[in-house]
Amino acid sequence: MSEVLKIFDIKHKNKDSRARTGTVHLPHGDVRTPVFMPVGTNATVKAMPKDFLEEIDFDIILANTYHLFLRPGPDLIKEAGGLHGFSQWKKNFLTDSGGFQVFSLSKLRKITDEGVRFQSHIDGSYHMFTPENVVQTQTKFNSDIQMQLDVCSGWGVERKEAERALKITSDWLLRAKGEWEKQREAGYEGMLFPIVQGNFFEDLRQKSAEFVSSLDMPGIAIGGLSVGEPPAEFTKYLNYTVQYLPEDKPKYVMGIGTPEYILDAVQAGIDMFDCVLPTRNARNGSYFTRRGMLSIKQERWIHDFGPIDPECNCKVCRTYSRSYLRHLFKEQEILSSILASYHNLYFLNNMLKEIRVAIDEDRFEEYRKEFLEKFHTGV
Repeated sequence: MSEVLKIFDIKHKNKDSRARTGTVHLPHGDVRTPVFMPVGTNATVKAMPKDFLEEIDFDIILANTYHLFLRPGPDLIKEAGGLHGFSQWKKNFLTDSGGFQVFSLSKLRKITDEGVRFQSHIDGSYHMFTPENVVQTQTKFNSDIQMQLDVCSGWGVERKEAERALKITSDWLLRAKGEWEKQREAGYEGMLFPIVQGNFFEDLRQKSAEFVSSLDMPGIAIGGLSVGEPPAEFTKYLNYTVQYLPEDKPKYVMGIGTPEYILDAVQAGIDMFDCVLPTRNARNGSYFTRRGMLSIKQERWIHDFGPIDPECNCKVCRTYSRSYLRHLFKEQEILSSILASYHNLYFLNNMLKEIRVAIDEDRFEEYRKEFLEKFHTGV
């Protein structure tokens, strides 16, 4: 299988940091990196028709295994032609394993060596996730990248708990890999990414990173970060982990979506990241701008007929005023969520395009400094 494992080409490495540009080759097209991936929990990015995502120029979006497993179920999605046939989004899907949602949403869960038994947050029904059936579920989705089932441990847990979570995650990875290889032999074309764990213990992180690297998987996800720790700890442990991972694999950090975190991740050599933040913020009336976050609910925008961000070229900024967008938000119009989501996703995707150009021109550090200085001035 070794010939299918090479899915990543590095285009250019920035001279002053680990930042690099590249291309991930996937079944539904190439993905330009570094890349921000919008989160489409239920096979839809909230308030965003797939045509808008195509217009903004995304190559890949996320869907959530836990939610889709419960409703509408993997068999129906398979019958519809996988996630691509079901949603009509014809580019790539990355699906998470559902592990994080089991640990955060489930009223009741029991982790054993076999897997995790949990209770649905929808109707209280009981289900079991194992490393094998999670791979089978994501195969039915026809995910372009699927994630292994892992055990998440939060910020501040005892070492003993972190050790147990890492041992189970490592054992589950071997089982997931075996099942994925079976599915590949049966014609499935998607990739499986393992997940580095180890919480905030350097030796456990190193052990996990070295174990994951030894398996020669198509790409690698770095887990157990962005779980409530201070930003400085995130950056420290991200950089610490990356040094033990192979240069030639695409690296993915889950759950980061602010410009500060994205720029830190790119600086550390991360190629892929995702977050619900841009669309969640949008539904709460919070817009990204070059000068920081803009809260549209504030009274000072009542008579402001200028765009959300004068430097943004998205169709929302070209068409609508702050005054009108404030009105939509205050009246709880559905259009408010649609337009704010469009703008925020456009803003981040455009930022990533600028980052890729800056890396290729060996001026990423300069771009990062200038962007953050301006972003922190305030609207």
